[in-house]
Amino acid sequence: MSRPTSPPVIMIAGPTASGKSALAARLAIESGGELINADSMQLYRDLRVLTARPTEAEEASVPHHLFGIADASEAWSVGRWLRAAIAEMARIRARGRTAIVVGGTGLYFRALTLGLADVPETPARFRAAAADRLALIGETAFRAELSAMDAPAERRIGRGDRQRLMRAHAVFSATGRALSDWQTATTPALAPADWIGLVLAPPREALYRRCDARLASMLDAGAIGEVSRLLARGLDPGLPVMKALGVAAFAAQLRGDISPYDALERARRETRRYAKRQATWLRHQAPDWPRIETDDPGGQWEALRRWVFPTPPAALTSQGCDGMS
Repeated sequence: MSRPTSPPVIMIAGPTASGKSALAARLAIESGGELINADSMQLYRDLRVLTARPTEAEEASVPHHLFGIADASEAWSVGRWLRAAIAEMARIRARGRTAIVVGGTGLYFRALTLGLADVPETPARFRAAAADRLALIGETAFRAELSAMDAPAERRIGRGDRQRLMRAHAVFSATGRALSDWQTATTPALAPADWIGLVLAPPREALYRRCDARLASMLDAGAIGEVSRLLARGLDPGLPVMKALGVAAFAAQLRGDISPYDALERARRETRRYAKRQATWLRHQAPDWPRIETDDPGGQWEALRRWVFPTPPAALTSQGCDGMS
């Protein structure tokens, strides 16, 4: 991946608690950029604390876009986020500023850099037929059928992933074209010369310590109250916001099913597993992105600055922000 001198878009990806939000904010403040959220849970306004969304003071320090803009009752798709993000980038570019896209939702970055498959909506009857077929013949035989329709999809889908198996089957049945074919017929939303991307990849144990510390601070900041207010709305449990890290554990605590200690331990395990999945995804899906492998904020900043600004502009050399994290 070539690096432009003044990229219109800078992407900072990383697992939860890796320090990417603070790093991106520092870059925006120092360089006059504007932040665009690429975290699927930070879209929702109902869980500022539990999703580690920037505070009101942090949002006031530099322009933030697509943070806390959706109600918990909504279900944003990757496509909806992509359209909103592209529109924000155009406005930022028109102002002569740099868009800094920050988050941990890998599919958002993939949609920007590789494109989003325009798969037609599958009619309900085909989805129901796929579900009935899977229930009737079992996964092994169903996979054999799917392999004849769409061998790449069958190989890619993990054992037990019934939803993705049924979707691939239903798409072929409805369109006569393999889902894998639809997914390869994509156009990147951004030209390769218009962006650079970096991945924060701190050591695993350091990342886990940061996850644990963040959860403790979330509890002090009122995370339980947020979950209580969310549950009081009686929303569909299938909505994306209901699957945010910690919601299930703290909901169980509020119902009296588990103790506060057990809820915290469950949330810790869930967060660590999610961070590991994010790190693995980024390692495989963005292998050519430069990686910053320290958890030290100062070290992260120096590494980012060397990559983004080989010759630092005056704003980056005339003042420091070594106290930021």
